[in-house]
Amino acid sequence: MTSKAYLDLYDDVRESLYAHSAPLMNACRGEAYEALGKLGLREFAEEYSKDLGINVMRHKSPVDPYKLFACDVPGIGAYVYYVLNDMFYPNPGQESLPEGVIICSLKEAAEKMPGVVSRYYGRQTAYDDGSYALNMLFAQDGLFVYVPKGVKLERPVQLINLMYAGDDMLALSHNLIIIEDDAAVQLMVCDHAHGDPFYFANRITEVHVGRNAVYEHVKLESSKENICNVCTLLLSLSEGSDVVSDIITLRGGKTRNTVRAYINGPHANMSLNGLAVCDKSQCCDNTTYIEHAAGGSSSNQLFKYILDGSSRGNFYGLVKVDEGAQKTSALQTNRNLCLSPDAVMRTLPQLEIYADDVKCNHGATIGQMDEAALFYLRSRGISSQEARMLLMFAFVKDVLDNIRIPVLRERLEMLIEKRLRGKESDCSACGAGCHSNRIY
Repeated sequence: MTSKAYLDLYDDVRESLYAHSAPLMNACRGEAYEALGKLGLREFAEEYSKDLGINVMRHKSPVDPYKLFACDVPGIGAYVYYVLNDMFYPNPGQESLPEGVIICSLKEAAEKMPGVVSRYYGRQTAYDDGSYALNMLFAQDGLFVYVPKGVKLERPVQLINLMYAGDDMLALSHNLIIIEDDAAVQLMVCDHAHGDPFYFANRITEVHVGRNAVYEHVKLESSKENICNVCTLLLSLSEGSDVVSDIITLRGGKTRNTVRAYINGPHANMSLNGLAVCDKSQCCDNTTYIEHAAGGSSSNQLFKYILDGSSRGNFYGLVKVDEGAQKTSALQTNRNLCLSPDAVMRTLPQLEIYADDVKCNHGATIGQMDEAALFYLRSRGISSQEARMLLMFAFVKDVLDNIRIPVLRERLEMLIEKRLRGKESDCSACGAGCHSNRIY
């Protein structure tokens, strides 16, 4: 559908949409309606134009996501929750959370805690993209996490976004994470798809990190070729906060990850890392925007791509240092490996600096396999295929080293090695049956 068609649909289902949503979320839809009318849906126009169903009436799926898919990361011990398509499913067997910690449906939180949610919901959403506006217009649910002051979760929280439907579907979900001062939490987000319909996922995650708080956000996509996945991560960093974001794309159809980080307090640190392994006609875009609004803060970005077949990769990164944000340190690096003459990589790292006492650097490279290193390994009796796999794994290893959850890092290393060897790299319990050509 065109943007006008979505606006017409909203007019038709507005009464039902409001009846099945929280009043607080409904209050933001008017502004989103106006923004979508002005911006349109220029990106992913072909995918949005498909006849996609939207679950306005909140019909429950006949399947239990907790039985359809299970995480198999040994020893992870996470608090596990599901968003099936665009509906939050509580964990019936979940252990009790530490005192004061709340993890539930965003719709439930907006109804029961409107005073808390209203201070944060939609505050970071930038109406400069039609996909953002569409999400705010139709999203009715998602994950809500609240970690009170001083509480440090010793176990990670895992959100599994699972697409499963009988027909082509558009799922729009919105997550809200609130981390109070001196608190700490790790969130793993896993994107998967099950079945043969065409899926379009449009998801926004807003994260508000308090003073001296610690937050790690790990996103893993290992799904199927019949999905378009548009994910936006919005981060607000307070004074002294420490935030790490890792984006790993192993398999999919068409993916766009957007990260916007606003460093609002001094001495805050942001580490943003990304890895994409693509083949066939897979497309992966990573767009980042980091704004240093306070002095003495730092950011470090590292994104790497391995592209084979006719796959396409795009990296667009902008670091902005505001006037007065002195003593800022910002580093932005993009490295890319193209294994096929048909693979295409576009990269555009940028700096926009309005302060004069800063340390900022950016750079990008696009290349092929190092033939000298390959020859060295071959001369020591290693086969050509094994040598190429070892070089590719070494190429991405520094991205994985930034993941702070040891058992997850080890599991991802195993999945990536399998991916580079052309084996299934999905979690074994998924049953989605994702297959791919060898990367080497």
